[in-house]
Amino acid sequence: MKTDLEIAYDAEVKPIKDIAAKIGIPDDDLVPYGKYIAKIPLNELDKYKDKQDGKLILVTAITATPAGEGKTVTSIGLIQGLSKIGKNVVGALREPSLGPTFGIKGGATGGGYAQVYPMWDIDLQFTGDIPAVAAAHNLLSAMVENHIAKGNELGIDPTQIVLKKTMDMNCRELRNIVVGLGGKGMGGIPHESGFLITSASEISAILALASDLDDLRERLGNIIVAYTYDGAPVKAKDLKCIGAMMICLKDAINPNLVQTLEGQPVFIHGFPFANIAHGANSVIATRSALKLGDYVVTEAGFAADLGAEKFMDIVCRQAGFSPDAVVIVASVRALMMHGGADLKDESTMNMDSLNKGFSNLDKHIENMQQYGVPIVVAINRFPTDKQEYLDRIAEHCKEKGAEYAPSDVFMSGGEGGVKLAEKVVETLETKKASYKPLYDLNIPLKEKIETIAKKIYGADRVEYSAKANKTLKQLEDLGYGDLPVCIAKTQASISDDPKKKGAPIGWTLTVREVNISGGAGFIVPVCGEMTLMPGLAKVPAAVNMDIDKNGRITGLK
Repeated sequence: MKTDLEIAYDAEVKPIKDIAAKIGIPDDDLVPYGKYIAKIPLNELDKYKDKQDGKLILVTAITATPAGEGKTVTSIGLIQGLSKIGKNVVGALREPSLGPTFGIKGGATGGGYAQVYPMWDIDLQFTGDIPAVAAAHNLLSAMVENHIAKGNELGIDPTQIVLKKTMDMNCRELRNIVVGLGGKGMGGIPHESGFLITSASEISAILALASDLDDLRERLGNIIVAYTYDGAPVKAKDLKCIGAMMICLKDAINPNLVQTLEGQPVFIHGFPFANIAHGANSVIATRSALKLGDYVVTEAGFAADLGAEKFMDIVCRQAGFSPDAVVIVASVRALMMHGGADLKDESTMNMDSLNKGFSNLDKHIENMQQYGVPIVVAINRFPTDKQEYLDRIAEHCKEKGAEYAPSDVFMSGGEGGVKLAEKVVETLETKKASYKPLYDLNIPLKEKIETIAKKIYGADRVEYSAKANKTLKQLEDLGYGDLPVCIAKTQASISDDPKKKGAPIGWTLTVREVNISGGAGFIVPVCGEMTLMPGLAKVPAAVNMDIDKNGRITGLK
């Protein structure tokens, strides 16, 4: 079979103006970035605000494993499949980040015959949205440091600066650093700091959650950057640089339009990670897609315990929309790994490990059922999967009373997504969603954390460090107790221990520290060994990438 890049290079795609025309957007309303990518300004999208919303389909998955689940592939294939059966469908997906693209995860543009186009541009810088966020973030950081060095009228305590620096690359060596060396005149005030990957910046979350320019401005102003010697929060607006930050983000707030390999329109906009932020594409893009399509396919980062929970409890509350159906993606070998199989030992990839691995799928089905939304399990077929294993997953779904359908989109594109598309449409037509969030915003922060830990993760209890306890009390005293919580934890397990597969029981969630994203509008309890700056793998994906004299890229996936 051809590589993903070869398939993309050989695809017969249309100019982006033709894709926009399919959903009623004229050429004059586009800001083109070459022939196949365009931004659509917010004022142009406002023309469609009075149209009726389409049906929203949220795609999530079982817990991530090295075997792969195929969530983005399935999302894109479902878009193509819905189009194959005659539906007016629009996608709304997140942008890839350079760090993971060059690291271990790879890009986020699908694969095989279920891709968005052009993958090489989308995976590598795209329209500059992530660099724009990095510029706004680092401008704010520079303003904080400059304020302290030039008199510190706000009384900022250098030991309580909570805003770090950012870059869009995996660099573990920059997680914890000391800045300000060289004397006050040369380096400022020495203090501990560090870097986080740009997708973990609060500004990434703000850009994805903002509803318009006014909302973006207000949210940026509410970012807490530090605390004073008296313990009072210092906000970004106190540093009088919000206008300059808005200039950095003036284009980034406009959603990007691309296409699938089969010519369906897809908004790709927003990039917060689901293990450390809320993990969904932008509210602006999803709202626009709902006005322009009868069916909208979006996805939440990582598994249902992370991105999907945060979509339900954070995004839906703030945006005012909710899914009409949820698709949970599962694959044979990923389920086997949750049943104890070892990818390095093929003999362990068997029916016994598959049956044991169903505990993970069952837990995610249970998790999504708590929100009152109809569910379909997508059985994502990999080229090497044996039919008996695929049949066993279908049999298990039937035993559990869960709707299911096969998905063969990697090998067959939209044609391979027809059965899944038909099942999703049937579910939408026969089952009504009754969305409800998991918890009430008026309960204490600890109760919110414990509700998620017990009902979604399956933990018995929650333990808090002294530092976490102190911060939670401080945040409630400051009036932030009514915010939702966005738990940062490993994506490799439902628990906070990446080594625990399946659906662990009898364990304790450990909250190490607590941060606040005042502009994004949520509290971030950090659990286990979670970090906001990834590192590279022993053999990063970057070592297999190259570009020839004709500009043709190899090794990107």
